[in-house]
Amino acid sequence: MTKATIQSVRQTEKAGLFTICFEGDSFTEFQKFIVKGNENATLQPDLQKILNALQHMMNAMGFLDRYFRPEGKMRDRVAALPIQSSKLRLYCLRLSDSVLIVGNGGPKTTKTYEEDSELNGYVIQLQKLDDLLRLAEAKGEITIEEASLSGVDDKEFDI
Repeated sequence: MTKATIQSVRQTEKAGLFTICFEGDSFTEFQKFIVKGNENATLQPDLQKILNALQHMMNAMGFLDRYFRPEGKMRDRVAALPIQSSKLRLYCLRLSDSVLIVGNGGPKTTKTYEEDSELNGYVIQLQKLDDLLRLAEAKGEITIEEASLSGVDDKEFDI
């Protein structure tokens, strides 16, 4: 197990964007995703589309369900942000229309994410985090309030 924290990326009136940072890492999972996309010239256009889509959601209507593809299991809130005609996927936890936790991702080169050990690992991390968040929400330790996630500032999760 690795300890992880949730960090704010950006807040607007409409939405709050968060990401995960694992203990000992100097980059968050979202930063790693961006670096990976920028290092590969063929992924740069798709990365820009994903970043533009997130920017639009943050400023316009929020993280509406229609922008995401359910991934993981029926019981979890894991979703992918796919861009039409793109193989690049960003895996996230869509907690509400106004709160999104972005993880990591990469190019999808297989029929399903389960067939790719790297992508499968990102989804499993988010599934574990989702279970821990649900437990913390049930205990009242964490609350989703409009576009913010309260109670996560000093909380560590064992993923």
